[in-house]
Formats: sequence, structure tokens, C-alpha cells
Amino acid sequence: MTHTKTAESLHPNLHLKRDGAIHTLRIDREDKLGALNFAIMEALGRYIDGLADDQSCRVLVITGTGKGFVAGADIDGYHGATQSAFDGFQRRSRRTFDALAALPQITICAVNGYALGGGLELALCCDLILVAERAKLGLPEIKLGLLPGGGGTQRLPKLVGAMRAKELLLTGRMMTADEAVAYGAALEVLPQEKLTERADELARDLASQAPIALAEGKRVIDDGLQSPLASGLTFEQRVLGALYATDDAKEGINAFVEKRDPNWSGR
Repeated sequence: MTHTKTAESLHPNLHLKRDGAIHTLRIDREDKLGALNFAIMEALGRYIDGLADDQSCRVLVITGTGKGFVAGADIDGYHGATQSAFDGFQRRSRRTFDALAALPQITICAVNGYALGGGLELALCCDLILVAERAKLGLPEIKLGLLPGGGGTQRLPKLVGAMRAKELLLTGRMMTADEAVAYGAALEVLPQEKLTERADELARDLASQAPIALAEGKRVIDDGLQSPLASGLTFEQRVLGALYATDDAKEGINAFVEKRDPNWSGR
């Protein structure tokens, strides 16, 4: 199958590559270790909002440049900011992060360096997190007399547990890459030079799956985490029944019996 590859800039610090069903978004602000300001957050939010209805994309990979993935919000923007401006940035951040977490596409975060504050919160909105060996992850807002405002107090405990989350949040300590995996906050640790390769490999594996089942698998797990077990089990069977009626399920079963690769139609 031939894929069309295109590249564009969503913002001077946000670069997007489309390769068939895979989008790769790179945050490029090396001089600030990837720190996010309002303009970058706004551009990121607009892209994510548009992606939600893009059925041609099945997997989104987000990564950074240099030593920083995203070292939080740009603190220069906080200095001297009015309460209204500060609150506005937090609201914009929440809308962007919530939209990322709600995407039907599978999202992979390839953490190449520092993922602090809003950077870790951005990663936590993704389905799968890969970390380079040199990566450092944390929520250091308490050192500024603040707390996370982009979901860190809520999403991190769901992955690492309440006690570990409190220790990290209330001390502002950074996790190493190995600790992030051990705590359940990341999937794999990779050598720096292998991070992008592994993210691409994983993205291609995911994008090769039946598209309806791929999106529904994500939804069943995410919704189930918010539901009682009995409700989740009922939802799981309802989704399975609906999938069995799709053309893709018929194709998948036929391909298995005929010992060939399936040709998914997304129907």
C-alpha cells in the first residue's frame, strides 16, 4: 500500500508529519525545553479538535526536540501575569488536554527528555507513553507555591496510585525513566537513538489493526475505568456484538480461515 507523506507547521514550534494513517506531531522549542505558552497551546488545541473527526488518521505520535519534551508551561508567561490571564491559560490548557484524552485515535507519547508539569500532564493524556533513558518526569509546581492544573492531580494517581502520586506531587521530585516504568506511568524505556524508531514501529502495528475495533477498544477501556464492573462488562459485550456485525469482522474471520492478511474497510 502506498502512503501519502506530507509535512506542515501548525505553529513555528509545532510540526506535523502525516504518513498514511499515522500523524507525528513534534514540539520544537529546544531553547525553552519545549515549554508551552498560550499561542502554542492554542495551536495544539485547534489541531486536536480537528483530528477528532479525521477518520483517515488512526494513530497520533507526539514527541519533542532535544533535551526537553515539554518542561511545563512557559514560566516567563506567568511572571507579572494578571489573575485573568493566568486563569485563561489554565482553562485553555484543560480544554486542550481533555480533547487529547478524548480522541478516538490511539495516541503515543514519545518522551525524549524533560516532561515536567504540563509536559507530564500532556503525556498522561496519551494512551501509551514511551520514555528515553535520559527522560525526567515530574510535577514540580509545588516549588512555585502552586499545584498542577492540567489534570496531574487526577490522571497520575490513576496510573501510579494515590500514595505514590502524593509523594511525587507534594515533593516535586522528578522520576527517572526507569522509575516511570516501574510505577506504571510509562510503558517502555528506550535508548535515546531508538525512541523514534520504537514509536514508529508501535504506531504502524496499531494502525494495521481493524480501525473500528481499534477505536472501540480504547473507548471500552477508558469508559470502563470510570464505571462499576458490572456496567463495564455489559458495555463490553454490547460493543463486541456491534463489532461482529461489521464488514471488518467478517473480513477478519475470513482472512484467518483463508490464512491471508485482512483488508480492512473501516465498515
